[in-house]
Amino acid sequence: MTEPNRARAAQGKGGKPRVQHRPLTDNAALRAEHGMPQVLRAPRPDSESRAFMRLVNLTTWLPMEARSVRTQRAVWRMTALAMGRRPHLAAVRTQWIPGPGGPIELRVFVPGPSTQPRPAFLWCHGGGFMLGGPETSESICRSIASIAGCIVIAVRYRLAPEHDLFASREDFLAALHWVHAHGASLGIDVERLAIGGDSAGGNVTAAVAQRVTQAGGPKLALQVLVYPATDLSHRFESLAENASGYVLTQKVADRIGQIINIPPNADDPWLSPRRNPWLHDLPPALVLSAGFDPIRDDALDYSARLRAAGVPVQLLHYAGQFHGFLNFDSIIGAARDALQRVAVALAAAFDGRPLEDQTIEIAERAGARRSKLAAAAGELAQTTLTACVMAGRWHFTLLGQFARRSRDAAQLLRDTGIVADLTARRSMVANVERLSARHTYPST
Repeated sequence: MTEPNRARAAQGKGGKPRVQHRPLTDNAALRAEHGMPQVLRAPRPDSESRAFMRLVNLTTWLPMEARSVRTQRAVWRMTALAMGRRPHLAAVRTQWIPGPGGPIELRVFVPGPSTQPRPAFLWCHGGGFMLGGPETSESICRSIASIAGCIVIAVRYRLAPEHDLFASREDFLAALHWVHAHGASLGIDVERLAIGGDSAGGNVTAAVAQRVTQAGGPKLALQVLVYPATDLSHRFESLAENASGYVLTQKVADRIGQIINIPPNADDPWLSPRRNPWLHDLPPALVLSAGFDPIRDDALDYSARLRAAGVPVQLLHYAGQFHGFLNFDSIIGAARDALQRVAVALAAAFDGRPLEDQTIEIAERAGARRSKLAAAAGELAQTTLTACVMAGRWHFTLLGQFARRSRDAAQLLRDTGIVADLTARRSMVANVERLSARHTYPST
């Protein structure tokens, strides 16, 4: 079938694409056919996530949705810096490039010296299209660069509400084209590129992957979609199921929608990539989803649609985790596990190895049955440990922001950082050891 005829065949009355808006995952047979997780949501969040959310809910005196955009941006920036690990790299540089709305800042993370050009992974940060920047994704970018051995580039795109929702994807697309054209100057092998993002950044990543595929390049080795919001005009069942108590709440999601001013044409595939009727020939996708995420079903439905279109998908489902957990790898073992898996998949893709089309369900192992008293003591111990790590990292981060030029403060920073890091390492080792992974698709 020719392309014009194919396009007409995909259109209904008024020339609109025939897209099935009802989630494929609503049907049990389709869920099984497309390898959806057998356990969508664990009986309760994993232990370190329970402790983290308990502390967040106790210490948040003013709900996020009640704060100004400026305050939300400052809080999220400091939280991401404090709660994310920052592995040492050879260099972190800033590069400014021309963009459709003005200069675009790129934060370039270089893992180490190399005599050969290296592949590059462009990262699009989350934050509801209105929060965040290279700083809020620094821990993610550093970890992936360190493990995968590739150059990672964080893109600062124009945020809402100062700019419309088209600006974010225009900037990210421009950054990808610039890296493909000029990346050699940064030591990049421009024929080995991949893109990724979390939440709103996952939305932009999916849209840009579609756009460059339709345009014939640049060719992408992999697209990484971390709890992506691929449809801005559909409310999935998981939104009601996880409406409150899990960091991203329905109230927060609704408030974000009001602030960023979602346009009437939000079903445009450039804004809602799930609405695109043609998903064939897209680059392989690694999709990460979380059980206690209000937009969990969005990520799962897009995974099912990709598989139905013949696109290989490695679906990593963390049934005991919440939206945004990847940013908190200093205290949540599952975050470090996920970063490791993403980096390994990227390294394989850059080496030309095909992505395995599979579903892996990662969850905390069930412990031995304990008395109520013993269980309560365990919860208290986990919460106390998490509180100590969080307090240490907040102290370290705040000192770093306000006392950079003081020699004594610098020494204190080093000492505090060592203590906080050692505590975090002990916590991380324990939490990673609690995780188990099951390959549930394809069935063996």
